[in-house]
Amino acid sequence: MDFGLLNSPVLAYITIVVAAYFLGSIPTGYLVARAKGVDIRTVGSGNIGATNVFRFLGKPAGMLVLVVDGLKGYAACAWLCDALLPALGVPGADTDLYRILAGIAAVLGHNYTCWLKFKGGKGIATSAGVYFALAPLAVSIALGAWIIVFLLGRFVSVASIAAAVALPTAVWFTKDSLFLGVVTTALGLLAIYKHKGNIQRLVRGTESRASFKSKGTAT
Repeated sequence: MDFGLLNSPVLAYITIVVAAYFLGSIPTGYLVARAKGVDIRTVGSGNIGATNVFRFLGKPAGMLVLVVDGLKGYAACAWLCDALLPALGVPGADTDLYRILAGIAAVLGHNYTCWLKFKGGKGIATSAGVYFALAPLAVSIALGAWIIVFLLGRFVSVASIAAAVALPTAVWFTKDSLFLGVVTTALGLLAIYKHKGNIQRLVRGTESRASFKSKGTAT
């Protein structure tokens, strides 16, 4: 395919967004669990993210899902854009908007994957990967918030919600980009919304603290 023909800005945006969505939509947790004979959607919280995989399949599987889900976000903003934007004829000075849109699409692909009837993860690891490419200082601050809150209570959900608040706050203070600030705030709100089940369990006092030990569900 001759990407040089796609020199229209609209077609360039569509190409980047669609490619980033499909990259983000790879259901890593589901695939890793399936390889071990488990449908991760039927155990624990039913979520395909790294936390549920940690709990039911152990640390190696959980770490693999965590790293790959993070790489999806980073790759969409960095590697994918680096590969496609020159071929699409996008000037180097105009790439920031494309990278932000690629990040949004990757997170939406993870959260609403077309391969699992548009039901996916919560987007924390993928969002972290996106912001390691777009705003590394801000995501480092958010990661610090995650670690502190997790160590204090051992609730992954509470730590993730704290990071979802810390990340947009840090972006507003460290990046001179109104669009990135608005996008990050929207993604943070989406991440909190995706934790609505966790919030309900926290209110009821039934949310599990992290132990990350396999429960013997898999063989």
